[in-house]
Amino acid sequence: MQYSPCKGDISKLEVELHTTVLEVGPRDGLQNEDRVLPPDDRIAFIARCVDAGVRRIEAVSFVNPKRVPQMAGAEEVMAGVPRRDGVSYSGLVLNRRGLDRALAAGVDEINVAVPASDTFCVRNQGCTTSEMLDAWDGIAATAADAGVPIGMTIATAFGCPFEGDTPPAQVAELARRAAGAGAFEIAVADTIGVGVPSEVCELSRRVREAAPGTPLRFHFHNTRNTGYANALAALDEGAATLDASTGGFGGCPFAPAATGNIATEDLLYALHRSGVETGVDMERVAETGTWLAGLLGTPAPALLGRAGPF
Repeated sequence: MQYSPCKGDISKLEVELHTTVLEVGPRDGLQNEDRVLPPDDRIAFIARCVDAGVRRIEAVSFVNPKRVPQMAGAEEVMAGVPRRDGVSYSGLVLNRRGLDRALAAGVDEINVAVPASDTFCVRNQGCTTSEMLDAWDGIAATAADAGVPIGMTIATAFGCPFEGDTPPAQVAELARRAAGAGAFEIAVADTIGVGVPSEVCELSRRVREAAPGTPLRFHFHNTRNTGYANALAALDEGAATLDASTGGFGGCPFAPAATGNIATEDLLYALHRSGVETGVDMERVAETGTWLAGLLGTPAPALLGRAGPF
């Protein structure tokens, strides 16, 4: 009998032959690294991703550089990225000041992170989840007036390092608020890498019930070696987009023992071998992962760069 993490479902891999991979390496991949890359290196990283065929990239974060020095110079990065038809750059925003900076810098998409855990939200963003939701409503309205698409990333959707398991009902409520304010997509993020495929299926269905018709994106970390299985489960559930980080770098500065995102090149291998098209050249991404590891002075967690394609 063939195993499916989503009980009783026929795999959508048979009919969903294309998915979008959103490259988060320039933001989430770099924000927890000891070595701070200057804007020119980050621009070169982004350009390599574009040359490999990536069409959605989380390029920058408009946060306080004193708290996250790896993300300093966001405006310089946005001024230097290659502008090509079909390529969309997003910026992470946590407050109105960040939104103003993002709009002035010319991002194509706004991404707002709202943790489902109060404790994590206070430590990461200096406010409760309820306060962040109030801020979200104002940010979303302003972005809509400016004609810039805005999405919500529900952080700590599977679990919190301080509070434990996240109740699915909390995630569903955030999704409802996101859709109510006009989010063009909702991302469900396993910020600390605790989820398993059965939980991916449950959360996917809960979020779809709360926000029918809103495309879903999933963001996984491979902290406990479940990230790739979770990504395939999300695809099976009809996720429109999957986040990944070239080289497998990443983590959150405010989450203890946080480790990297799933690696873009390793995810591409799994997708392509499963018959799913992405339009991205995985070998060129793997080369960039090796190049990035050299800049950071640390080995890349990704495996494709070591083993090669098959």
